[in-house]
Amino acid sequence: MNKVAIAAIDLGKHSFHLHAQDDRGHEILRKKFNRVTLIRYLANLEPCIVVMEACGGAHFMAQEVAGLGHTPKLIAPHLVRPYVKSNKNDFADAEAICEAATRPTMRFVPPKNQTQQALAMSNSIRESFIKDRTATVNRIHAALLEVGVSLAAGFKAIKELPALLEASSFSERIKKNLMLLHGHFNYLDGQVQVLNKDVECQAAEDDLSMRLMTMPCVGPITSTVLAAELGDGKQFKCGRGYAASIGLVPKQHSTGGKNVLLGISKRGDRNQRRLLIQCARVYLIHLERQKGALADWVRRLLASHHHSNLVVCALANKFARIAWAIAAHHTEFDAGPNAMNA
Repeated sequence: MNKVAIAAIDLGKHSFHLHAQDDRGHEILRKKFNRVTLIRYLANLEPCIVVMEACGGAHFMAQEVAGLGHTPKLIAPHLVRPYVKSNKNDFADAEAICEAATRPTMRFVPPKNQTQQALAMSNSIRESFIKDRTATVNRIHAALLEVGVSLAAGFKAIKELPALLEASSFSERIKKNLMLLHGHFNYLDGQVQVLNKDVECQAAEDDLSMRLMTMPCVGPITSTVLAAELGDGKQFKCGRGYAASIGLVPKQHSTGGKNVLLGISKRGDRNQRRLLIQCARVYLIHLERQKGALADWVRRLLASHHHSNLVVCALANKFARIAWAIAAHHTEFDAGPNAMNA
């Protein structure tokens, strides 16, 4: 049998479909495994490239593959889809992954280590609790409107709900239901506060997060999200590549030699894009306190009668490039002499 040069795995919860090729692109093996037998097969295989889609469980499998001496590579699923030849099935998906990985211009997703996974997991759980807390607040407002009470906006009114119910003439059943919602709100709010402190601790312990926080208006939440996704930044040739990957560069629609640039493309990870845009908005709010080359550049954009939203997007793009430079070159942000962060 020829030596396996590249093996593609279509990942599943319990079953894994493998498609292996030699260095000429000829199929060598097509087989279904469970998790244990797949690891055993890869352990007995000579070092090769192992390719998977960047989906659930991919980063764990990449860590396992690397530990066995192979070279793991992950591909975003939307980049694999065009290489599926006909009807979709697991072996066809594995073959498409293998075909996509052999393209010279293919872009790969860097595997995360467990530190990056922990950063990403903490922020993901925190975001989900915040969404659940907001939904619970909305349910409380809606329930009170049903009994003729319009509660003031903000968490303060929610926290004072027990006193309001004590003084009301609502039935005991209504009071009980509202107190259930109030208890759920308190639980979620407490979990968010715990996770805020946990993310702050992780940011303080992570070298890249600490260096990213030298950027203006970047705190523990943004720095840990960027650190989890950027890694060493070597997957991008330059800062513009990273900015483009999260949709902070203009969308292009050009033909016949006529270049047409539209608004930002909004591709990629919307969470990273949202956080960088929020940092840019805070920077503009406190622009009078900012000094240095970056602040002067922002003031020139505003003086050129650019709309503030355009300046915010341009600044978020700049922040993305700075973040990549900090990760790729192991540096810190330097605003220049006498500069003061917000």
